[in-house]
Amino acid sequence: MSKLDIQKLLSELTLEEKAGLCSGADFWHTKAVERLDLPNVMVSDGPHGLRKQANNGDHVGLLDSVKAVCFPAASALSCSYDRELAQTLGEALGEECQAEEIAAILGPGVNMKRSPLCGRNFEYFSEDPYLAGELGAHYVKGVQSKNVGTSLKHFAANNQETRRMSINAVVDERTLREIYLTAFEKVVKQAQPWTVMCSYNCINGVYSCENDWLLNKVLRKEWGFEGLVVTDWGAMNNRVAALKAGLDLEMPASGGITDQAIVEAVKAGQLTMEELDTAVTRILELIQKYLDNHTPSSYDMEAHHQLARKLARESAVLLKNEDQILPLSKETKVAFIGEFAVKPRYQGGGSSHINSFKVSNAVDAAADYSVTYAKGFDILNEELEEEYLAQAIKAAREAEVAVIFAGLPDHYESEGYDRTHLNLPPNQNQLIEEIVKVQPNTVVVLHNGSPVLLPWISKVKGILELYLGGQAVGEATVDLLYGLANPSGKLAETFPLRLQDNPSYLNFPGTNRDVEYREGIFIGYRYYDAKDMEVLFPFGYGLSYTTFAYSDLQLKVKDQDPSAKAEGPIKLKDTDILEVSVKVKNTGSCFGKEIVQLYVRDKEASVIRPLKELKGFEKVALEPQEEKTVTFTLDKRSFAFYDVEIGDWNAESGEYEILIGKSSRDILLAETILLQSSIKKPFLLDDRTTLGDVLGALEDPQAVIRQMMQAFLPGDSAPTIFSSEQLMMFEMIKSMPLHSMRSFAGLGFDTSAIDQLLAQIK
Repeated sequence: MSKLDIQKLLSELTLEEKAGLCSGADFWHTKAVERLDLPNVMVSDGPHGLRKQANNGDHVGLLDSVKAVCFPAASALSCSYDRELAQTLGEALGEECQAEEIAAILGPGVNMKRSPLCGRNFEYFSEDPYLAGELGAHYVKGVQSKNVGTSLKHFAANNQETRRMSINAVVDERTLREIYLTAFEKVVKQAQPWTVMCSYNCINGVYSCENDWLLNKVLRKEWGFEGLVVTDWGAMNNRVAALKAGLDLEMPASGGITDQAIVEAVKAGQLTMEELDTAVTRILELIQKYLDNHTPSSYDMEAHHQLARKLARESAVLLKNEDQILPLSKETKVAFIGEFAVKPRYQGGGSSHINSFKVSNAVDAAADYSVTYAKGFDILNEELEEEYLAQAIKAAREAEVAVIFAGLPDHYESEGYDRTHLNLPPNQNQLIEEIVKVQPNTVVVLHNGSPVLLPWISKVKGILELYLGGQAVGEATVDLLYGLANPSGKLAETFPLRLQDNPSYLNFPGTNRDVEYREGIFIGYRYYDAKDMEVLFPFGYGLSYTTFAYSDLQLKVKDQDPSAKAEGPIKLKDTDILEVSVKVKNTGSCFGKEIVQLYVRDKEASVIRPLKELKGFEKVALEPQEEKTVTFTLDKRSFAFYDVEIGDWNAESGEYEILIGKSSRDILLAETILLQSSIKKPFLLDDRTTLGDVLGALEDPQAVIRQMMQAFLPGDSAPTIFSSEQLMMFEMIKSMPLHSMRSFAGLGFDTSAIDQLLAQIK
């Protein structure tokens, strides 16, 4: 059938059938109702490739799925900082879903990288919510442009694998809003994914699946989400409570147990038919979208493989290039060392594991170059074997350049468990240390899903970070090493010097039941930059084979008469749009792409804020000596923090800096603006209100200060320069609670003005 009459179906479905539709038929299908010609639909794992399991299958990648294309994981793709590329990936996945009769693909994952230890970080974009949200939104737009749904996951605060199905994330609301919900919000508002997948964990004591505040109030009412909410597989606690809280579809099949719970709740009056119909309607709408838009088709696997190659090239990050050792010349005698050169680690483990139709490796891809190969180490063995070491040393000695392929084996990072350290396997570190003794021209290529420590960094000349680059990573690596492509990626997360430096170190992964997010809004570069802490590589960092110059930073208020501009900083209201432009020039001798980053700094906030926050990025392609203008637009949200006192985003009046840079630590241009807030916050009076808090509300604040100074220090109560005693007294008076001031009426202090304020305190 091609068209559903949803209202008619609602009137014809029995209570039991409606309840049954609220859970899966098996691992991957919704239920069908044959008597009403209602078919089922199939969903499938993603997000960086299609993992369709033909039969009932499983959810953790243990059983084979159909042959598909494995694209670079989110940890790699995010380093491209390329919205169009994320959308192109989505379009390709949408085509594959249409060909395989999939209604929705389970992705993207936009959870924050709170700790580099999270075992599933390879599947997430960034430590920054703006970057993750922008890329996630374009990924969703791409998939859904092919009339296939997405499932935005894991909503919310799923930032570790340890006890992920039951851990309680204890997070204050401001931190939730600014860090852990922002990417989800951006994707929902910009792209309207067909579904959102709730996380396993609790948030502040309530499971995500039955969190009314999260699903109904925030997701639907505030953000305007129109689709259905589905559980992560097995993330159901109380089925009736979850349905009332806005959780529509439980996956996988429950064997009828939770269906019966829904039936009994309706009969007992604990759940209304209207509440059940709301969930069923959303499920039927998903089925309808698939039926209306499914087009039997096929796709070109080889073309998608080449797209995977392009994505890997655009996402690679050049971390070090001493003496311009890269790119290599075709005639250079090169030794490829390390088993990853023939067996690349190109994807992560767990539910996103793809059955790739083919995988390229660097040795085969370099067949036309002067390359020899030595195994160097065994991926499955952490001890350095003398035979492999001897072969590697011989190959390195006989070559002009050694390229060592290092990284994390599959078992080091995966869904289901977290890492315990940031080290590479010891045999790899030992191998690199030995090779640099005989070959000073050494380059390291990294295959890893998240940050690693590099104890030998000062001894090698080049480092190329591929992350988990997908099935075409071998070809992409050779393209980059030999200059057929110019590295243009920049890190979407900070590489710390030590694990102990990470802000979540003391509170990850928490106790058996709770994990407290005590670092608050200070994760990633927000923490390292505020602390001015040395890092291995900062957020936004990445080199190129060419060089770029920035100039002519210009700011203007959109639609404002240019003649109205006064001297000094630009002034704007929080209802205005600020337009920012900067010129970028390729000052080198080869084509390259530069990622221009815009950060905002609040110079005089009333609350603690990060030193700077990413609020814009653009990737620009430039021929040698070519110059282009890059533009950004900033709105109120670009300057705002989440103000828990008013329950809304607040861009306070004051000075802000617009910062343009190559990374969070390499700021090249800056301008100051003056923002005028439209929010008039009511003054809070309670028994902790101090005189300093209310001075601005007093008719003659200086008179009150003079009275208090005179009461405590008779003499000149308004000196030009305070003595140490006067300064001490002045500061003590300002910090004194209003109620305490009555205690000093006996010293001659007139409390009438304070009494008027205290009368307002209930």
